[in-house]
Amino acid sequence: MKLIVGLGNPGTPYNQTRHNIGFEVIDELAKHFQADLNQTKFKGVYTVIHRNGEKLILLKPLTYMNLSGESVKAIMDYYDIPLEDLLVIYDDMDLPVGKIRLRQKGSAGGHNGIKSIIAHTGTQNFNRIRIGVGRPPAGMAVPDYVLSRFHKDEWALLSDVIKNCTEACEEWLGKPFLEVMNHYN
Repeated sequence: MKLIVGLGNPGTPYNQTRHNIGFEVIDELAKHFQADLNQTKFKGVYTVIHRNGEKLILLKPLTYMNLSGESVKAIMDYYDIPLEDLLVIYDDMDLPVGKIRLRQKGSAGGHNGIKSIIAHTGTQNFNRIRIGVGRPPAGMAVPDYVLSRFHKDEWALLSDVIKNCTEACEEWLGKPFLEVMNHYN
């Protein structure tokens, strides 16, 4: 069983913001697999998909970003999901808009959602897809920036990025993450 988690904040005011790019990928994956995110438990909304004889869970934590680890830990404990079967998708200001970077481990890099997951799982060793959202312009506070919406020209670029992330996730269902990482990095 594999778990793919997209990080974001629940609620309409946060739709299409930089911080919610993980939610966007989960929505696209659900659409791709013709599944509805219609189960609410574990402080999140999720779906269970049966694919090639294996279960795949898509999860959007509803705890708000800074408490994402609560939802991730709860669902991992319930389904007894090992860390190597966890993949977290989230925004990263250290990458330019549209750049993706796959990693098997690493620090939180200042990202509060990842800090929460590290705190609740007790390790930095989990698979992740970081999606670049760029740096805030001079004089703009980080929270204001990550909660701002993408510009139209950025959305045009991000539709391809979301598609690439969806393909990487599907590839991970049949291959070791290291192979997928080497292909997409």
